[in-house]
Amino acid sequence: MGDRTVVADVADELARRVASGEYEPGGLMPSVRQVADEFDLNRATAQLILGRLESYGFVDAYRGKGFVIRDVRAEGGVDVYRRLFRLSMPDPDMAADMFGNIVDEERGIALEALLAYTGGERAIDPAVLKDEIDELETLARGADPDPHRMLSIELGLLRRLLTALGHTVQRAVLNSIGEMVLEVPEAVQAYFAVSPDLHVLVWRALVAVWESDSGPSQAQLALFEDLFGMYHRKVVARFEELVGAAGAESADVVAATA
Repeated sequence: MGDRTVVADVADELARRVASGEYEPGGLMPSVRQVADEFDLNRATAQLILGRLESYGFVDAYRGKGFVIRDVRAEGGVDVYRRLFRLSMPDPDMAADMFGNIVDEERGIALEALLAYTGGERAIDPAVLKDEIDELETLARGADPDPHRMLSIELGLLRRLLTALGHTVQRAVLNSIGEMVLEVPEAVQAYFAVSPDLHVLVWRALVAVWESDSGPSQAQLALFEDLFGMYHRKVVARFEELVGAAGAESADVVAATA
C-alpha cells in the first residue's frame, strides 16, 4: 500500500469520526503525534493526513493550537456534504437522513425543470432527446442493466432541460447531487426502485407531449406530480432498505400504501 493510499484511507477514517460525531465540533483533532502513533505512521505522513482533512473542510488549522473540528453538517458546503454522505454509509440512519434530503432537493429541481419545459418554448431538438432515451431503453432491456449508466443518462437529460431554460444555478446543484449519488452504489440502485422500463416510458411520454401542439391538461399535470412524488418516496424507502436503516419499509410496501 503506497503512502498516497494510506493518506487517503486514514483521512477518510478521521473524517468519518467527525461525520459520526465521535469527534465533536469545536474540539481538537488528535495531534500529529497521536495520529502517527495510532496508525503506525511517520509524523510527516500524519501531518499530510491532517492537512488533507483541512482541505476537505472538516477542520481549521490554528498555529500553536492544532486542528479544530468544524461543525461540518451546519457549516459545510456541497463538497463537504458529498463527502459526509459517502462516509455516512456505516451509519444507516444518518445515511438515510442525508439521502432523504438529497432526494427532496433533486425532486424539486427535476419537477420544476420538467414542468417549466413543458409549459414554455421547447428549444431542444426532440431527436437529440430521443437518441439518449433510445440508449436508456437499450440498457433497461439488456440482460444486466447498468443503473449507474442509466442514472447518468437521466441526469444528462435533466441537465439539457435546465440549460435550455437558463436555470444555471439549479443545473449546478443538480450536477453536485449527481456526483453525490453516483459514487454511492446503494443510492444509484435506489433510484431504480421501480422497473427501469418505467423510466423509459416516462421520458417517451414527456417527449410525446413536447412534440404535440397541445400540452397536458391540469388534471394530467397534477397526476404527473403525484406519480413523481410517489416514485421518490419509493426511492427513499429502497435506499433505507439497502443500507438497513431503522424503521425501513420496503419499496413494495410504499407502493402498496401510497
